[in-house]
Amino acid sequence: MIETICSEIRRFVRECPENRFPGNGHPYFEEPLVGFAAAADPLFVEYKQIVGEFHQTPQQVMESACGEGVRAATVVCWVLPITREAREANRLENRWPSREWALTRNHGENFNSSLRRHLVAWLEGLGHRTVAPQLAPGWQSFPDTSVGIASSWSERHAAYAAGLGTFSLNDGLITELGIAHRLGSVITELVLPPTPRRYVHYQENCLYCRKGSCGACITRCPVGAISSNGHDKARCYEYVYKAVPGAVGESYGVPQSGCGLCQTGVPCEGGKP
Repeated sequence: MIETICSEIRRFVRECPENRFPGNGHPYFEEPLVGFAAAADPLFVEYKQIVGEFHQTPQQVMESACGEGVRAATVVCWVLPITREAREANRLENRWPSREWALTRNHGENFNSSLRRHLVAWLEGLGHRTVAPQLAPGWQSFPDTSVGIASSWSERHAAYAAGLGTFSLNDGLITELGIAHRLGSVITELVLPPTPRRYVHYQENCLYCRKGSCGACITRCPVGAISSNGHDKARCYEYVYKAVPGAVGESYGVPQSGCGLCQTGVPCEGGKP
């Protein structure tokens, strides 16, 4: 069943017309990475201390969406690697994101939500109740917490639990295919074996965190939101969600343009350094 699910996710990414740039028809995302975490993994309870008490466990998400008594068994996670075209365009920028990156952030994330809905419907069609946390009624964002801006379900933390990568100095997730990506997940009652986590430390893939070298993302940030002390979420948020859309959103024709400068032009852009 593991390979069947992986194949279906890859097929949808490969064939869905929503995964296409307008005009040239090139994809936003390359072939995805897929991982699985046990819903009962103690990490999800630990996230209530690491992220905040507001962060829901898979069981809480499942019961909120499907009712009490429905047991969450597996969290299915995926990494959608951003294509070379958008990465190369963004690599050349040093103030605002490129048009290719902005379209990927806006239209590509819309496609990601379509993938979430498709996988929910596909698994339920096989008889397994499933929910996409990011689209569930109980999902919330919290602009001011002890750890900065956060939400009731973190796709990055789910992907970490599913063995797909570790965190970086800029709070991104460095996977086998790099840090330039979008993430998604669904929770299902279908019992599946978890993907092994082949790392020891939660920042193991980051050169700066592992041995004090690199730090390229620090100089890539145009507003100084990344330093040796880590990632200033509030400063990043003001730039990414307010300044950038105000500057390029209208000309690019998207309400959400992202930034991604710290995810391109760095050693971890397209692979694990």
